[in-house]
Formats: sequence, structure tokens, C-alpha cells
Amino acid sequence: MSSRPPSTSSLSLLEPVVSALRAVERGLDAVLKPVVFLGMAALIIVITLQIVSRVLFTAVGWTEEVARFLLIWITFLAGTLAFQRGHHIAVTFAVDALPLMLRRAARFLAVLAVIAFMITLIVIGYRYMQVQSFQKSASLRVPMSYVYAVMPVSAAIMAWYALVDLFEILLEGEPRKPMGEQTP
Repeated sequence: MSSRPPSTSSLSLLEPVVSALRAVERGLDAVLKPVVFLGMAALIIVITLQIVSRVLFTAVGWTEEVARFLLIWITFLAGTLAFQRGHHIAVTFAVDALPLMLRRAARFLAVLAVIAFMITLIVIGYRYMQVQSFQKSASLRVPMSYVYAVMPVSAAIMAWYALVDLFEILLEGEPRKPMGEQTP
């Protein structure tokens, strides 16, 4: 018995949509991976500079602030990559034990809940950015709204990834295996 639902004309119309969504997902992934990598490399360099300057010279004042802001951005952006690959903690034994149609419905509802949560996070993050728009960081004098912008940005990316999963469930019955779990 195939896990793929019966094909209908309305579902076949979703195939080009899912293909386009997957292409955008791959593009986002191609941008996020090097950004997170470069952020990690910059964090290592800044922290190393901070340690060396404190031990050998006078502490460089801006390094602590840059390290904190880099860590915030890396955490959120790497979280989106983990979300896309299905690497966040999930307890699935109850859903996996359900009959096929109920399992599909449960996964569909779960993805809808994720999308609703991400939309809420986008709105709250944007409002928080507006509230903090007057504040500047102590050392660099960077508007704090730039630091807080990662919350709605990462939530929007995760909402996109969840939307792709939603369409895959509609078309194929289940979302694709996360990239980390695909077999060659």
C-alpha cells in the first residue's frame, strides 16, 4: 500500500506549486548555510580577539557586544536550518502509531499550528523592533532594531519551510524526509 494519496486533478495542480516552493526553499538554504558559517567564523575571530586583547593588551570594548549580537543572529538563523531539516526535538511516537489517514491529518494540523505560531512570532518580533527602534547599542551605537530583526526574519523563513511541508502533505501525504535523514 502506497503512502501517496490517490491522484486527482486538483492535487496534480499542486505539483508545479510544490516544485516552485522547493526551489525557493533550496535557495534560502543556499544563502543561510554560508551566512551561518561566516557568522560562526566571525564569532570565533571576535572572541579570540577579545581574549588576546584582555590578556596581552587593553580589552577591546566592542568585542563583547559584537559577539553577543553575532550569537543572537547565529542562534536564530541556525535554528531555521535545523527546522528545515527536521532536527528540532519532536516526540512522534503517538502520531507514528496512528492509522495512515489520521497520521496525515495530525501532521497537517501540526504544520498549520507551526505556521500560525510563526506568523504570530513575525508580528510580535516586528512590533518589538518598532518599540526598540529608538534604542542604540552601548558600544557600537547600532540601532537595536537591527539586532531584533532576526526574530521576524527567521520566523518568516521557518513559516516558508512549514508552508512547503504543508503543500507536500497535501500532494504526497507526508512531508519529504528531512535532508539529514535522506538516503543516498
